[in-house]
Amino acid sequence: MKITASVTISLATILLRHVAEGFAYIDPSNGSIPGGNKKTEKIENEMQQSAVLLPDCDPQLLKEHAQFAYELADAARLEILPYWRQSRHTLGQEIKVEKDRSVFQSASPVTLADRAAERAMRELITERYPQHGVYGEEYGVIREDADWVWVLDPIDGTRSFITGKPLFGTLIACLYKGTPVIGVIDQCILNERWLGLAGQVSTLNGEPIQTDGVVTLNEAEMYSTTPDMFQHGDELNKFDAMRHAVKTPHYGADCYAYALVASGFGADIVVEADLGLYDYCALVPVLQGAGGSISDWNGVELTLQNHEISKGRVLACANAKLHEQALEILSKPGLESSDSLDVDDPSLTLLEDDIASSTFIPSAQRLTPWVGGIIVGDILEQILHHGS
Repeated sequence: MKITASVTISLATILLRHVAEGFAYIDPSNGSIPGGNKKTEKIENEMQQSAVLLPDCDPQLLKEHAQFAYELADAARLEILPYWRQSRHTLGQEIKVEKDRSVFQSASPVTLADRAAERAMRELITERYPQHGVYGEEYGVIREDADWVWVLDPIDGTRSFITGKPLFGTLIACLYKGTPVIGVIDQCILNERWLGLAGQVSTLNGEPIQTDGVVTLNEAEMYSTTPDMFQHGDELNKFDAMRHAVKTPHYGADCYAYALVASGFGADIVVEADLGLYDYCALVPVLQGAGGSISDWNGVELTLQNHEISKGRVLACANAKLHEQALEILSKPGLESSDSLDVDDPSLTLLEDDIASSTFIPSAQRLTPWVGGIIVGDILEQILHHGS
């Protein structure tokens, strides 16, 4: 009970602080972000990779669209918040079935909140920019060949949303000729909003961010939403090789994991597969503008044109060195594993923190102290031995 109370107080404190601070919006008159210049010069000098502004992309128009992306995120919030931690009946949960997808993606939940948020955003886009294309998870694609295309995922992490876990996010991307040039990750419960804008340093609530990762895989903290998103065979074998190469694999954060990497909050790598275009386009400018590297498993750029080639396989790393090492594993053709992950193995234990993360742990020996769960490995080891 003491731990639960402490967690509750800490979360409440964080929420109150974010509400008090509010958001720093882009000033449409000059494109600047209030409070965003304090660390900008230092971060720009240290960035390993930055989103590149296409030569024929109007910078002023880009800033205008970035401000509009904030308006879209605000509109989505208004639709999502009334459904937060409501009953299944109120949420109107349904199961969306898709063929030829992974175990995880073949039957995914959708709620009234998902649909209402996407409708609200699409209506604003149609009203403001009727010539723009829209690529949404819930209502499909229109004008995909337009120069400017908005890619929308109203709730990335619906499973977290319907179980009351604040690790979902609204993803809003704007593509110029197929390349993501604007990305917003919005977490409406924790009042956190990340912005990635081509050619500029990414921000969290208006403050510049920078990745802060380790440089070797064996030191790295890696996230994936679930082992079930990897197809059995080569995909799962490569994931298993990554799982054994890193220090600790974590699960269950969806888009929030990418935001953690971009912000330098302790996560170093995200490896995922079978993602839709709407699952990753917004992440690209945020990661790149923070100094991170993001591509498919073969190092190919993540764009609208490359989606079919990439097959929804995404690798995001805090820096280029980690990215290169991970690609050595993920890009190998026909990787065979004698110790591939068996998700039905009863010896694998999933320990899920109610607030921050979940960690897939094969044995007590893999346990390490981690602040997010407010649990120390040696204590858990004693508990596990006591219960066996």
